[in-house]
Amino acid sequence: MSASLLLVGVLSVVIAALSRHYNLSAPLVLVLAGLAIGWIPGLSAAELDPEFVLFVILPPLLYSAAQDSSYQEIRANRRAIGMLAIGLPLATAVVVGLVAYASVPHLPLAAALVLGAIVAPPDAVSAQAIGRRVGLPRRIMTLLGGESLLNDATALTALRVALAAAVGATTSVWDGIETFLLAAIGGVVIGLLIGYLVFRVRDWLTDPTIETAIGLMVPFATYFVAEELHTSGVIAVVVAGLFIGQRSVRVGYATRLQDEAVRKSIDALLEAFVFLLIGLQLPDLIRGLAGQSWLHIAFDAAMVLIATILVRFAWVYLFTYASRLLPGVRRREPPPKPSWLFVVGWSGMRGVVSLAAAFSIPLTTESGEPFPARAEILFLTFVVVVGTLLIQGVSLPWVIRRLGVYDDDAASDRLAYAAAQDRASREAEAYLDTMAADIGEHDPRHLQVAMLRKWITTQRNTAWEELGRGPEDIGESPTAAGNRMRSKMLAIQRRVFIDERDAGHIDDEVLRTALRRLDFAEGVNDREA
Repeated sequence: MSASLLLVGVLSVVIAALSRHYNLSAPLVLVLAGLAIGWIPGLSAAELDPEFVLFVILPPLLYSAAQDSSYQEIRANRRAIGMLAIGLPLATAVVVGLVAYASVPHLPLAAALVLGAIVAPPDAVSAQAIGRRVGLPRRIMTLLGGESLLNDATALTALRVALAAAVGATTSVWDGIETFLLAAIGGVVIGLLIGYLVFRVRDWLTDPTIETAIGLMVPFATYFVAEELHTSGVIAVVVAGLFIGQRSVRVGYATRLQDEAVRKSIDALLEAFVFLLIGLQLPDLIRGLAGQSWLHIAFDAAMVLIATILVRFAWVYLFTYASRLLPGVRRREPPPKPSWLFVVGWSGMRGVVSLAAAFSIPLTTESGEPFPARAEILFLTFVVVVGTLLIQGVSLPWVIRRLGVYDDDAASDRLAYAAAQDRASREAEAYLDTMAADIGEHDPRHLQVAMLRKWITTQRNTAWEELGRGPEDIGESPTAAGNRMRSKMLAIQRRVFIDERDAGHIDDEVLRTALRRLDFAEGVNDREA
């Protein structure tokens, strides 16, 4: 098993790298590659362990997404996000469950609702990746990101209640509501406590390496503690990530740069791993349906897939326009653009959380009988996951371009940045004025003050140069030309240091010190460019 997972990990990184190099959608290519690899004779399948997915794969991805999210943006869009992250998964579970109950033979209602809860949470990883590549507006990205942070918790809690009913454990609607509320409130409390403790510890430390190592352990520890206390590990991880992410701006620059680089690398590895793993599950799922009518199975799969896609559209349009009947909503929020609503509705691809939830279904009920239609539920889940990835995922970039839904925040961002940079530069100049007043006329530090003043002026001028226009409009500005020449000088210095090491004039430790300083200077230069 470990060797299979290692092979999956290596293949997933290779395929993801090739996909990115050729500007292809990595999630889709990985799923298709997994489907092809799964049918190669003689290869042992890498089984999807739900505990591995829920405790190892899901927490770091949720934690990273929470850290990248904006608390202010989520708060400003909390009504829409709440309807997508809480209301929509519950509605999907009920509607898809009823459709499956009506179409799949010998499927009890409780087991059908289990299927509905399993396919309820969309996986926004692929939708957000596509959105970033084609330049979706920030509000849409905020809605998709905020939805992805909480919909897993809603769906998994609903699954817990549906499973209890399906296996014969005593439960009721009120028990389900109580379970959901306790899981949600407990997850929030645990997430806040752990987030605060981690923030205080990292604030006390001055070692970027250890601070990053602690950050890597936070999602796993938070999820484990929350689940052990019978609350929502998903909500706890999200809350901890939001809390720490909002305060990461106050940590040292080395920790912040290192955190981001490590986190992005882990995200890329895990995302590639899970999408390839999804494709590899098909052979085993088909073997579990041996002897059944493929015509009936295809019909059932089509009905469940169509219901899963359409219920999202119905929910998005219904509650968007229904909520605007309230005067307060009309006053606070601008009228929705129909093209934006369609993109949000079409961004409902499912992912590995649904498959992990399906594989967590027990083999037997409380009475010892086999769980009803377990093989069919697994296969239908796979069809929904792969079907939405291939149908919606493949067409989403075309839909975005066809409807003309593009990022219109660039100009306002440049204005906001220029205004903030102007204020920051003026306060820095005031500090320099204070320092200059305390320095004697012939003090050599006057030269340093002059150099710093010129650097601050360059920062301010760069912001105003691009105000309202991007580099594609104004060409290479004087500041950009200076940054380009500085990059060339840094490359020359780097080459000289390497030649000095190769000639034996300096050792590797000196070279690493020199390259570290040059790399940081180049990183600053790239951020200013």
